[in-house]
Order: sequence, then C-alpha cells, then structure tokens
Amino acid sequence: MLSLDEESGSSSTLLRYPAGWRQDDPQALTADEELFVLAGSLTVGDVRHERYGYAHLPAGYVRPAMASPHGAVVLTFFSGEPRAAAAVTRGVDEARLVEAVDAFDGPWTGNFHPRFPSGAGRKFLREDPYDGEQTWVLGTMPLRWGRRAEKHPVVEEMYLLAGELVGHVGTMRAGAYFWRPEEEWHGPFGSPTGNLMLFRTKGGPLSTVYEDDEREFSWQPEHRPILPPGLTELGGKPWDGGCACY
Repeated sequence: MLSLDEESGSSSTLLRYPAGWRQDDPQALTADEELFVLAGSLTVGDVRHERYGYAHLPAGYVRPAMASPHGAVVLTFFSGEPRAAAAVTRGVDEARLVEAVDAFDGPWTGNFHPRFPSGAGRKFLREDPYDGEQTWVLGTMPLRWGRRAEKHPVVEEMYLLAGELVGHVGTMRAGAYFWRPEEEWHGPFGSPTGNLMLFRTKGGPLSTVYEDDEREFSWQPEHRPILPPGLTELGGKPWDGGCACY
C-alpha cells in the first residue's frame, strides 16, 4: 500500500501477481482500476500488458479473464474500494476506457511551461474526458536541474520508475513515491542520473505556478522526507532500493 484515502477507499498500491495466477470468471469492479506494469506481464481479456504497459479500466468494465503466466508487479490505482460488482454488465463508460497503451511507443513532448527547465520530455497515457485528470510518464536528462519552487492546484502523485531525483527533502531512488496535496510548494529538483517517473493528478489537469525568485540548489541535500504515521519509525533514512519520500 502506497497511499489510502480512508473516506473514499481510493488507494495507490503495488500488486504482485504470482507466476501462474489466473482469474477465469468474468469480473467487474465497483471502482476504476488504473494499472502500469513494472515487471513481468499481465493479460486482461485479449490484451497482454508487458513492462510499462498501461490501462485505465472504468468501474463496471468487464474483464472476461485475467492471467499472469510468469508473474508480475503492477502499480495499481483504485478510485474507491475495489469490490467485485454484484452483477457483471456492460454499463461501462467507454469514453473513460483506455484498454492499452505501451509507454515504449509514441513521441515525447516538451515545452510545458516557459519556466519549466529544459531537458525533459513527457508521454501522456490518459486524460479524463470529463474532469481532465491526467496520467503521464516524464523522463529527464542527467544533470538536469532547476532553481524555482512550484505548486499545482491539483493533487500530484509520483512513482519513481528509474534513476534518482534530488529535492529539498532528500534523494529519491527507483521505487520512491510521493502524494502531494494541492497548493503545496515543492522543489527545486534535479537528477544526477536522469530519471523516469510516472505522474498522476487528481482533481483536474496539471497546471503549474512557479516562484519568481530562484533558490539555492544542493546535489547533496539532508535526507528528511515527510512521512505519514506508520513510516516515521524508519527515522527518515533511505534503505536499499529506494526511500519513501512524501
């Protein structure tokens, strides 16, 4: 479990499917399921999602069958508590359905904002047709950095897929994660290695306000992540494979 909203039941999770796992009976959930394969492969119906394969399955979407012959680790987001629907129907909103996107395909885009530091590209995976919520991957070059803090009017969520990200509360490594509320100032950031990140917004599309003044930037910041209750006993120290920086 990466994050959980106890009121709505929405969550961000890492799900591990063991080798040989199968779900042969048709099934639909009462919540949206958004998935991004980190390792292995997962088949949903006739669609096989390999590494960095993505899908957004709205509530009510019928999965005829699911399987993971060799196992998989899947970054999965639910819009509510993921319960099986009482009856399997075809009442899905097709406008919100994204059956498959391969993040290895498609072009990179850039020039998001005049103050956005150069040296990065973005690939959109999804934009909701009603509220504009977005999911995308962002890749940056090694030694890229900026000196301005920023904020957004929406919730911003990130999972670090590869590389390192240096910020004002420490160094994040592959497997690190944050969930940031709206209007929260953060940054500046840089990456000594270059990196690949998966981002989501909740509450609308991404827009950014930058501070007018630049700040000092350190490639070796003090490691002091902001942690939720239950992780503070880790003492704010990184461990092998990454750190939980919120």
